[in-house]
Amino acid sequence: MSQLCVERSLIFRSNTPYSTDIVSDPGGHDPLFCVQLDDSKLNYFQQPQDVKESDFVEFLEKYGRHSFLAPSQVQTSFSAFYRAGDPILIYFDSSSVLSMLRQPVKMGASGLCVDGNPAGFLDSKSTSCTRIFANLSKSCMTDPALDAASYYRDFTVLKVPINDTVMQSMKVNVTAVSPPGAPHMKDNTCTNVVSEVVYEIEYSGTSGIQSVSVQFQVSNISGDSRSSLQQHFTVHFWTRTPSRMLPRSGNPGYITGAPLLIANSGAMQHMSILRSESDGSCSQFLRHMVQFGRNMRTGCKISLSQILEDSNCSYMQQKLYKAFWGMNRTEDFAITGNAHSTEAEEWMTILIQNCSVQAVNCTSCCMVPVTLEIQILWTKVGLLSNPQAHILGARHFYQCHPLKFLNMSTVPLTTVVTFTDMTDWPEPPRGQPQMHWKLPFDIFFPFKIALNVEGSYRGDLAGYLLLILIISSIFCF
Repeated sequence: MSQLCVERSLIFRSNTPYSTDIVSDPGGHDPLFCVQLDDSKLNYFQQPQDVKESDFVEFLEKYGRHSFLAPSQVQTSFSAFYRAGDPILIYFDSSSVLSMLRQPVKMGASGLCVDGNPAGFLDSKSTSCTRIFANLSKSCMTDPALDAASYYRDFTVLKVPINDTVMQSMKVNVTAVSPPGAPHMKDNTCTNVVSEVVYEIEYSGTSGIQSVSVQFQVSNISGDSRSSLQQHFTVHFWTRTPSRMLPRSGNPGYITGAPLLIANSGAMQHMSILRSESDGSCSQFLRHMVQFGRNMRTGCKISLSQILEDSNCSYMQQKLYKAFWGMNRTEDFAITGNAHSTEAEEWMTILIQNCSVQAVNCTSCCMVPVTLEIQILWTKVGLLSNPQAHILGARHFYQCHPLKFLNMSTVPLTTVVTFTDMTDWPEPPRGQPQMHWKLPFDIFFPFKIALNVEGSYRGDLAGYLLLILIISSIFCF
């Protein structure tokens, strides 16, 4: 068999570089598409040439060159401002190198860290990955991924993308919050190893990035061979610009399940509460949204490793209060679901009950908040046929617990949200049902007719009665 043929209708496209023929079926059917077999001139197979040691120099002179061409040096062009998803540019002053802010991610089933992933503008998210060390004693001192300084030193963040010379006014320094020391080995343990990195980036529309801060959590790694470390990376974007574009939560009354509207210095937000990570720790930026009419309860643990370095009770309280608040402290709440930030009568101040500073009967204790109960009173107003849900008041009630200094490394925090319906329904518009007798409308019809004709037939009636009496007397006698 020198060729193989199929029906022409089965071939949609032929991309062979060689000529092909369409032959007619001897039986008179559809044309056939035929491919030649066992012909090395008509296929892609090339017999590789044997290279001997004696011929290597000859082939090296003939074919020895780079296997790729260097890419052309084209100047990268950036837009005038960051767009959502754009990589965030950073600048190294010492080497005048322009680079990107990185957010490591995991790769493959093993979840090993890949450091080349760029952080996207306005893309708030958390990632985690694992690092494995073949020689921990060496990596502890030399691996920049373990050193907190490598995440904020020697570079600045650019406010907006820049195509020309980087001006000083376009640089934003990265501020480290309570930065830990450099990692070092101690008794076969690498201490001060970065286990979590949290970037907090403030932006302002097309004006770009305004400030950048970074916080760390550190841990210790023991062992030497095949030691591993799981790291968490979070990038969170926020703005101080008052938001006037939040969707309504009702019109006018709240809808069950809609976000609860709050305000802080005129900026409208959605009320949120603590949310736990996969390991049970309190997330610093990811929070649960409070939905109107739905009771909630959340719990997580917050680390006190850095807070306990300062034994001031008031300082510890503020740290825990801030964990309950989130990014900004809630000041006012919207009475209705369509409240406007500029209408003061549509907002009400939240009542806050904090803890006292000192604990009773414990000189070395501090009363710290461990539970936040958000109590919300609401009612239905308006027509009975279409009642609208309005909030009457709200209170943040903190329950406290005495904490001994340097006695606990973590504190469990709990948040409870309760909605209480205070609707006072009115009395029914009518009393008890009464008996109502109803007779047929024509029950007195014969009497009415008799009364109507009484006057006209009175004379005839007297004659008829006289005649009846006469006839009756005759038959009687």
